[in-house]
Amino acid sequence: MHNYDFILAAPMCHLGARFTGDALTQLDFLPTDLPTTPLSDTRARRLARELEAYWHNPAHSFDLLFVPLGTPFQLRVWHALMNIPAGHPTTYGALAKQLDTAARAVGQACGANPLPLLIPCHRVVAASGLGGFMHAASGAPLDVKTWLLAHESRSAPRKPSAPSLQPSPTSGRGRGRNARND
Repeated sequence: MHNYDFILAAPMCHLGARFTGDALTQLDFLPTDLPTTPLSDTRARRLARELEAYWHNPAHSFDLLFVPLGTPFQLRVWHALMNIPAGHPTTYGALAKQLDTAARAVGQACGANPLPLLIPCHRVVAASGLGGFMHAASGAPLDVKTWLLAHESRSAPRKPSAPSLQPSPTSGRGRGRNARND
């Protein structure tokens, strides 16, 4: 099991958070049977406030120092993810075309996302269904993705031709300031 600085409650699961200094560097979806931890410092309280704002308004723009660690390609994909508006998912193929790469490569970068929610990889779906999440094609990870997409679609203005959200075997995974995009 990973060591987390804090474990926070979320509507559909718990979230494990790791910080490096003041920067959030990892956020993982965890089962609800893991105990939450006291929000004993300002980093945890600030993260909890930002998440609470997102639960109330999925279009909330996170105001939190976070630093995703990844390859230059992953960082490029993650930067593009941060431009996908809440409630308006795109497909792996459309994002791949925008980045001049392959859909599978986009899916792998999404799956490696260390900061889902802040870098909203759940907003990328397969052309013919939900796609994957956290390198999984079924189970609890897709339940989380489904919940997040439904949460965001309830408060977003309608946009024509949104992709269908049915499960498929494509893999994928996790907007804010201070995200590196080099």
